[in-house]
Amino acid sequence: MAQPLELRACALQSLLALDPAAKTAGVAALVAAHARGETTLDRDAPPGAPDGIPGRPARPELVPPRLVGRRSMATVEGRARLIHALAHIEFNAVNLALDALWRFPGMPPEYYSDWLRVAGEEALHFEMLCEHLNTLGYAYGDFPGHDSLWEMVEKTRGDVLARMALVPRTLEARGLDAIPPLRAKLAQAGDLEAAAILDVLLRDEVGHVEIGNRWYLYLCGLRGLEPIATYGELTVRYKAPVLKGPFNIEARRQAGFSEAELARFA
Repeated sequence: MAQPLELRACALQSLLALDPAAKTAGVAALVAAHARGETTLDRDAPPGAPDGIPGRPARPELVPPRLVGRRSMATVEGRARLIHALAHIEFNAVNLALDALWRFPGMPPEYYSDWLRVAGEEALHFEMLCEHLNTLGYAYGDFPGHDSLWEMVEKTRGDVLARMALVPRTLEARGLDAIPPLRAKLAQAGDLEAAAILDVLLRDEVGHVEIGNRWYLYLCGLRGLEPIATYGELTVRYKAPVLKGPFNIEARRQAGFSEAELARFA
């Protein structure tokens, strides 16, 4: 009889995987095993400091955001560049979720189940976008990408509170604002399949940001911190990007932002 899979150790194994297909397959297998009750959880194991995080392929080349290239909707290549950029974000989001699952000990069991769910959904998003990219005649790695999302993951590796504040509820929440106009551009260009994929991304990302919000508020309560003031302090301490509108207020409301925060966005 097979030994149960330990969630955090398996998350680290997938996080270290270099090949995207191997990474997403490992995530899918872990999600399925967890659903069957074939996993265990060691909440107290220290994360250690292995080399090679995150595991990723040699391509795409990582460049500053300003060098990623134009994404005109008037050409197939321009649309492919946009789909590639989204796929790269989702690939980083898979690693992000695996890191959140593996790195932070001592959280309630539901925290680890939540981030496993996020990893599974982000892996599906990545696969959907890569498959569509292939129909346009391109593959993941054909265009450069930037590393802004993972840079904040690195900055917040020492504090789960900062991670929840500045990655899901800051950087990932920007996707709630960005996806609707991107979807409209793709639909206007006639790429209805890509537009439908973005509908799935927006639906799931609301849930992912909600998970970040929920655990941020849990940790603020645990530490006796006021959430809005603490968030402001963390954005300064970690040099988080300044948020710029327009904001998708309704999606942010669904994702668990308080009315006080929404009033600031409005």
